[in-house]
Amino acid sequence: MQSYWGIDLGGTKIECAVLQTEIGTLPSLDSVVIRKRIETEASKGYEHILNQAKTLIEQVKAETGLTPERIGFGTPGTFDPVRQTMKNCNTTVLNGKPMKQDLANLLGLPVEVANDANCFVLSEATMGIVPDVVPDYQTVFGVIMGTGVGGGVAVRGRDGQTIVLNGLQGIGGEWGHNVVEENGYPCYCGKRGCVEQVISGPALQRYYHQISGVERLLPEIMERYHAGSDLFASQTVNRLLEYFAKSMSAIINVLDPDAIVLGGGLGNIDLLYTEGVERIKKYIFNSGEVNTRFLKPKLGDSAGVFGAAML
Repeated sequence: MQSYWGIDLGGTKIECAVLQTEIGTLPSLDSVVIRKRIETEASKGYEHILNQAKTLIEQVKAETGLTPERIGFGTPGTFDPVRQTMKNCNTTVLNGKPMKQDLANLLGLPVEVANDANCFVLSEATMGIVPDVVPDYQTVFGVIMGTGVGGGVAVRGRDGQTIVLNGLQGIGGEWGHNVVEENGYPCYCGKRGCVEQVISGPALQRYYHQISGVERLLPEIMERYHAGSDLFASQTVNRLLEYFAKSMSAIINVLDPDAIVLGGGLGNIDLLYTEGVERIKKYIFNSGEVNTRFLKPKLGDSAGVFGAAML
């Protein structure tokens, strides 16, 4: 038997999952041995977070009788392969730290690190929705659309193994910081009008407030749109669909993936899979034809930790 160990290093909780399969067999949902969470306690600092991860691993070892030979970490940011440090982390105490090496030293194990969007796409491509719908896929793009906007790329090689494309600078798949609206709302990354500042949940709520003068959460805005009773809700949803189409067409034109999996809270909006995809036709470099499969994820909040294990 072989074991896959993964850690999802979140801002509030750290989760560990262990999957076990016959040698040469990829994990599935039936392969899960254990999932366990503890508090991150990020306010106590960088070293404490790493020690919390070690504590969790020791607890899982004790409960399962298994010992990892290597372990994957999904992180709320990016590992910079040039500087060998973390960057773009929402858990800001991780930024600038050589976390991959520090974890390897602390655990005495080989460690692999990828951001949560890469873990999401890897898990959905290997043990999630993609093999169910597009079993012969070559390339999958995974989208996170929620409080922020992120993405990741998974590619199947000639040997049948699926890997994530981290990229030269560790920013592979980061479509959320492409500019889609010139002179748009300022983004924390230093640019204006990034995808994240146009079609994330908070960005859409901000837009609705600006045009209506009323603050509403996105679920209520969607309800009012479907009721046909709110012109401002219609404008907000139309903005979502139009900029979703523009930004997705750029991904398709560059990668031409077999499937795009829409994760995050906005991935539950059915209109994206119908009207959103329809609008891509006028932007795509393919004579108005979209053959890319747009899929809802299968693994839910398990995707991150399973993807970390698959690293």
